[in-house]
Amino acid sequence: MVKRIWPIAAAVMTDSLRRKVVYVVLVFAALLVLAIPSLPDYGLGVESAVYREIALALSYVTGLVIALSLAANRVPSELEKRTVYNVLSKGVSRWEYLVGTWLGILGVMAGAIVAFTAVEMVMGYFTYGELMWRLWQGALATWLEMGVISAFAVAVSSIAGPVVVVTATLAALFLGHSRSTLLGGEGALALKPFYPSLDAFNVVNPVAHGSGVPLVYMLSMIVVFIGLVGVCLSLGVVLLGRRDL
Repeated sequence: MVKRIWPIAAAVMTDSLRRKVVYVVLVFAALLVLAIPSLPDYGLGVESAVYREIALALSYVTGLVIALSLAANRVPSELEKRTVYNVLSKGVSRWEYLVGTWLGILGVMAGAIVAFTAVEMVMGYFTYGELMWRLWQGALATWLEMGVISAFAVAVSSIAGPVVVVTATLAALFLGHSRSTLLGGEGALALKPFYPSLDAFNVVNPVAHGSGVPLVYMLSMIVVFIGLVGVCLSLGVVLLGRRDL
C-alpha cells in the first residue's frame, strides 16, 4: 500500500515545486513580513505581539492560497489529460490515488509554511530581539487546518472543476469558522456535535498575546485534524468511485 501511495505523493510534490505559484506566493508573503515593522505602533510594549499576530495572519493566507492553487486543479487536470488512467491501470486503487495526491500537497504546504515561519522568526529577532518560538505553534495549527482544507478540496475536485472547487472550499472554510455564530444560543447545543468547527485550529490569541498553546491542546488539534481529513477523503473516495473511469 505504502509503495503505491508514496510514488503518487512524490510525483505531486515534484510537479508542485515546478510551478511558479508556490515561490511567487512565498516571496510576496516574505516581503509583507519585512513591511510589518513599518506599520504604526500600537502602544509601548505590544509591538512584538502585533508583529506575531500579523505574521500568523500572513502565514494563514499564504497556506490557504497554496492549498487552493495546488488542490483545486490537481485531480481535474489529471482527469482531463487522462494521466489518472495510467496510474489506476498499475494496480493503484482510487482511494490510494486520492490519499497520495493529498499527501503530496500536504508535504508541499509543510515545506512552504516552515520556510515562511523561519523568515518570520528571523525578522522578529532582528527587529524586536526575540526568538519567537511560539510562532511554530501557529505554524502547526495553520498546517493542520490547511491539511483539512486541501483534503476537502481534493474530495470536491474528484467530481468538479477548479472554479467549483475553490468556491465550495471557501464556503466550507467560512462555515467551519462560523459555528458559534450560526448555531448561537442554547437551543442549538444539540446540533453542535454534528457541525464540524475549524475554530480548533485558531491559536492566534495565545500565540500572539499569551504564553502559547498547552501540549494537550496541540494534541487535540491533531485528533481533530485526523478526524476531519478522514471524513473528507472518505467522501472523495465515494465521489470518485461513482465516476466512470
